[in-house]
Amino acid sequence: MEKKVLLTIKGLQIEGRSGDAWHPIVKGVDLTLHRGEVLGLIGESGAGKSTLGLAAMGFARDGCRISGGTIDFDGIDLRTASEIERRGLRGKRIAYVAQSAAASFNPAHKLIDQYCEAPVIHRVMPREKAEADAIELYRRMRLPNPEEIGFRYPHQVSGGQLQRAMTAMAMACRPDLIIFDEPTTALDVTTQIEVLAAIRDIVRQFGTAAIYITHDLAVVAQMADRIKVLLRGNEVEEANTRKMLAEPRDDYTKSLWAVRSFARPEQPSATGTPVVSVRNVTAGYGKVNVLTDVSFDIHARRTVAVVGESGSGKSTTARVITGLLPPRNGEVLFNGKPLPPEFRARSRDELRQCQMIYQMADTALNPKLRLRELIGRPAEMYLGLRGKALDDRIRDLLSLIELDPDKYIDRLPGELSGGQKQRIGIARALAAEPQLIICDEVTSALDQIVQEGILKLLARLQDELNLAYMFITHDLATVRSIADEVVVMQQGVVVERGPKAALFAAPQEDYTKLLLSSVPEMDPDWLNRLLAARGELA
Repeated sequence: MEKKVLLTIKGLQIEGRSGDAWHPIVKGVDLTLHRGEVLGLIGESGAGKSTLGLAAMGFARDGCRISGGTIDFDGIDLRTASEIERRGLRGKRIAYVAQSAAASFNPAHKLIDQYCEAPVIHRVMPREKAEADAIELYRRMRLPNPEEIGFRYPHQVSGGQLQRAMTAMAMACRPDLIIFDEPTTALDVTTQIEVLAAIRDIVRQFGTAAIYITHDLAVVAQMADRIKVLLRGNEVEEANTRKMLAEPRDDYTKSLWAVRSFARPEQPSATGTPVVSVRNVTAGYGKVNVLTDVSFDIHARRTVAVVGESGSGKSTTARVITGLLPPRNGEVLFNGKPLPPEFRARSRDELRQCQMIYQMADTALNPKLRLRELIGRPAEMYLGLRGKALDDRIRDLLSLIELDPDKYIDRLPGELSGGQKQRIGIARALAAEPQLIICDEVTSALDQIVQEGILKLLARLQDELNLAYMFITHDLATVRSIADEVVVMQQGVVVERGPKAALFAAPQEDYTKLLLSSVPEMDPDWLNRLLAARGELA
């Protein structure tokens, strides 16, 4: 028997404002979702996926408006419903899991307080029961110390743990519909498997319908019953997942299905003094050591990928290199000379030589500053540029990242796509003319097509500017594309390191083998087979 229809969207039109003019973002899209069904929404950055997902809640972002069509949720017209009616549904019957957990949690409140807010406000359960429920869902999401982790603040847990906490929070009221907006982009491959399995089990157990927005085609293959492909606000095609994977009709869909083709040519073996040497570093927070005896080198024109699951110490290592976290033992050398352990003791030139590109450009770029200010400030501060020299440098940097200076220099970050924002993050790092750039998950929030463009850009800049890269990532496809060497970390320890080709061909450590076996495949049965092989299939 066919399941009852929960959500029907017909002829949906959404517009965005630029200055005094409105332009179309979603152009007459239809969508039907049954109870207990998962619909995958895919397409490149700017396709309208998140905008359509939010519209399923009767919501449009600031600067956007729903200008046409109907949105029927279980007999309720969300376009004509009052704001009070819509608020009564949101959180209780319709929930949303955002892509950036760091930008979604209130930093002033503990995780469990934010979990309990919706069930208490909507009178689903009292506070005491909500706390017990939170602990149970934290356990199902494989969060460490589920009885205690809810009593931490958002900044006290890793990005992957925060993403899982937000997924649990969305399920607090057992909603009829959950919109998952890239819920696993911040997760390493081993954690991603656990979260995907938990999401899938809970959706099935409670008969929850879901819209699963993602640019990761292998992930949507495991999660969705049907897939809808979007391009620039238009529907390209829709079909059952197995049929879509086996027989995509449209050329655009076929291009998405293509495996990433970019692979940086193998670089010469490292010689001479490394740009950066991490030597026997032990570091931590409070009384707890997060890193133990960590060592590796990064040479000019080479990329060292640092991989490992959430909480393994990847970002903490970057904090030690940049001087944000002084090590308890060990040291960091720059061109063979010891760096002061704390950034405040470093000279301006020492600070200039190491720059970062962050994972979430949305939170890394000040939304109130125009691009000329965002890119110009490092050039002004580190290089002393002023006036025309500064303006010329900003324009050169925009050209270097393949954005037209005349078109983009006075734009705000909110007027850019995700891929364009990440390019601005690259330009801002380059503005200081560093020798080392730390790339912290810089492609994880981007679709496959934009990812490839960013990786090609980084490879070209590395050759042209003789840069050294430390690439923090959980995406092993990215490692294959761009890395020269790989450092594998687990619980703050380097468990294996070596040239990329050798490590991928013949990993020596069980943990490395686990990571490599956890990369999703474009096969709807892959997750079931993997869980069965590991004895974890419910």
